[in-house]
Amino acid sequence: MEGLGGLIPIILMFVIFYFILIRPQQKRQKKTAQMQASLEKGNRVITIGGFHATIEAIDEENNSVVLRAGDGSKLTYDRSAIREVIDNNQ
Repeated sequence: MEGLGGLIPIILMFVIFYFILIRPQQKRQKKTAQMQASLEKGNRVITIGGFHATIEAIDEENNSVVLRAGDGSKLTYDRSAIREVIDNNQ
């Protein structure tokens, strides 16, 4: 019975870690994956490096996107490099 009393704080610590760290991280990853899967041509995006551009084309086979910069140049990025989609009304 004494051993069970020593396990309760450890179990409680794991439960707290789950709800404070692990679960929110899983939600963020799921939301990011859904956003990256729903990318469309014409979306304004920001990459993880801070590059602001518009999606010119999407290559499903290579899981990449072609981004058009403000000066008209085109760059190819992995789909996972897209951090967020910007509302076109901004």
